[in-house]
Parts: sequence; structure tokens; C-alpha cells
Amino acid sequence: MINIFMDDCRKLPQGFTLARTTEECLLLLRECEVNILSLDYDMGPDDYSGDEVCRRMVLEGLFPRQIYLHTSSSWGRREMYELLYVARPEGTELYNGPVTDEVLAGIAAGAAGK
Repeated sequence: MINIFMDDCRKLPQGFTLARTTEECLLLLRECEVNILSLDYDMGPDDYSGDEVCRRMVLEGLFPRQIYLHTSSSWGRREMYELLYVARPEGTELYNGPVTDEVLAGIAAGAAGK
């Protein structure tokens, strides 16, 4: 089981697999069992935005256990949240903000123990 951090420029948190493009993120969602997914909205001028990933997640049923929206775009965060909220299956937690420091510390501790 993996954790995915989709972002075109931010530093990768410990214990996450980095997706620098929306296609990388979708490939990981399709091929791996995902625990936590943390999404950015603005993915650069040559890529789709995070809401496209959300649309494909809904269409293909690609839901992880937890979804966080770490984007600095308030409009983008709202757009992604609204797409995911109505479609998320039971058992998928959706957070309208970034992964908390407490959760990051737990992930890092687990990654260090491997």
C-alpha cells in the first residue's frame, strides 16, 4: 500500500510516492493500492489540473482510503472537494486541506521503521 503526493513543485513528504504530473498520479491510482492521496490543483501550464484527476477518479472508481487537498488555490480546492464529496464511497475519508503534521509524523515514523 502506498501514499501518493501529487504536486508539480513542492517537496515530497517522507513516506509518500511522488506524482509530478496528473498522468503519473492516475497511473499510480490504477496500478497500486493507495492509502493516502494528497492533491494539488495547479499542476503547471503543460498539464491538466487536479480537478481532472478527481473527475477520472470518480469515473473509474479510483478511490484511496483518505484524500487530502493541499493546494493553495481556494477555488481549486473547492472544485476538487465538490467533485469528490458527492461520489466518494463509504470508507473513503475526504479532507478539505493538507495532511496534518500529526499524520505526516506517523507516516514518517512508519517509513523509518521499514
